[in-house]
Amino acid sequence: MRFARSLAAAAFGLAALVAAPASAQQFINILTGGQSGVYYPLGVALAQVYGKAIPNVKSTAQVTKASAENLNLLQAGRGELALTLGDALSDAWKGDEEAGFKTPLKKLRGLSATYNNYIQIVASADSGIKTLADLKGKRVSVGAAKSGTELNARAIFKAAGLSYKDLAKVEYLPFGESVELIKNRQLDATLQSAGLGVASIRDLATSVKIVVVAVPPEVVAKVGDPAYQPAVIPANTYEGQTADVPTAAIPNFLVTHSDVSNDLAYQMAKALYENLDTMYAAHNAAKAIKRENATKGMPVPLHPGAERYYKEVGVIK
Repeated sequence: MRFARSLAAAAFGLAALVAAPASAQQFINILTGGQSGVYYPLGVALAQVYGKAIPNVKSTAQVTKASAENLNLLQAGRGELALTLGDALSDAWKGDEEAGFKTPLKKLRGLSATYNNYIQIVASADSGIKTLADLKGKRVSVGAAKSGTELNARAIFKAAGLSYKDLAKVEYLPFGESVELIKNRQLDATLQSAGLGVASIRDLATSVKIVVVAVPPEVVAKVGDPAYQPAVIPANTYEGQTADVPTAAIPNFLVTHSDVSNDLAYQMAKALYENLDTMYAAHNAAKAIKRENATKGMPVPLHPGAERYYKEVGVIK
């Protein structure tokens, strides 16, 4: 009887050991953007990195409407990590209702700065659009409603003395759909806030002759938000774009939330920076991700787990 009991106890112990790793599985749902933008390929690459580098983790990349939706989903615990534009992140922390945040999203925690988005206003050459003023009376796509891109569009147009009422038609469409409408002559221009070399504009430039519209430094200054900095889209970023074009750049961040454990946040930051080659291979924009810049300009508190990693590697003294 005693032997049977000890045998049963041993069996139970063995079962517990076998079951432990399964019950310890963690999930990292990475909130990205549309499939034709930069967030999505970076999210997919990061999901692959985490799946390999972090024990007992299942990681996925989710297609979303990008910044504002991502931050609201994080606050609701419906994701563990998200890509977002810096101005949207600042608006979310403050609770800017006009930007899509009914209350301050105080669960948000920073993981890392990444790369800059560039405001890329692209028109078909046939439209006759050459300057921001030429957008008046034209058909323009400004990105998905309340997305980071659309918030950028509002800010840039306002600084240039334009409003949506000045346009003949406003479309709230993702990058890929905007490009298809321009190809079909149903749209004149699109504003896309993305990393340089975004797939949608590359695709457009190989199909029709394009004009990349300048956003002059004085317009960038009038936005009045430190997240917006003067920048340049270098010549030959897109086919047919033979000169440098001035524009605005806005930083992107990887953000998590306070319910993610310190250990998991630590491992997410560590795995990102130990596998940058995978990120660089996913999209050219990722080459701007540098560990020494990880905490620069972060509009929300760093997650303690990420902070631990940055202290460990000397980014935070």
